[in-house]
Amino acid sequence: MTTFTVHIPEVKSGDLVLRAICEDDLDALAAFYAGARSHFVGGPLGRAECWRLIAANLGHWALRGYGMWVISDRGTGDPMGLCGFIFRDGWDEPELGWQVWDGHEGRGIAYRAAQAARAHGAANFGLDGVVSHIDPDNARSQALAHRLGARFEREGTLLGLACQVWRHPKSDEVAA
Repeated sequence: MTTFTVHIPEVKSGDLVLRAICEDDLDALAAFYAGARSHFVGGPLGRAECWRLIAANLGHWALRGYGMWVISDRGTGDPMGLCGFIFRDGWDEPELGWQVWDGHEGRGIAYRAAQAARAHGAANFGLDGVVSHIDPDNARSQALAHRLGARFEREGTLLGLACQVWRHPKSDEVAA
C-alpha cells in the first residue's frame, strides 16, 4: 500500500488562521450546508455529502498542492468558513473562493481571509490574477470581489450553472 503525506500550510492573518480542514469541522460544515445560504456554493447538502466534501478538499490539496482552508478564529480555533483555491478537472483555470458560515457574516472575515489566501497563493503556488466564479444572484459576493479589487470579466457557466467570472488583480497590481 502506498501512503503519502499532504502538506497544508497554515496562514495567519491578524485574528484569523487559514488551516487544514479536519473531521472535527464536520458539524459546522453540515450546519452551513443545511441552510439556504449554501445554495450559492452547491448546497444544500446532507451530512454524509459534507463528509465527502472534507475528503475531497484534502484530496484537492494532495492532487494540486493547494486548495481550500478553513477560516478559523485565532483565539478560539472556532471554524467560521472556507477560503482558498479550487481547480477541478474540466475547469479553465483556478478559482479563489470563499464562504462564511452562519453567525460570522458582516465582520470582514471573508475579505481578510481572501486577501491572505490570495497573497499566499501568488507567492507560494504561482496562483496570481486568478478568477472567482460568482452566482449572478449573490450580490454580497460580488461586492466582496469588487472590494478585493477584482473586476467583472464576463458571464460564464460553471458545473452547468450560470455564473459571473471576476478577475483578481495580480500581486504587483495590488501592491501598486
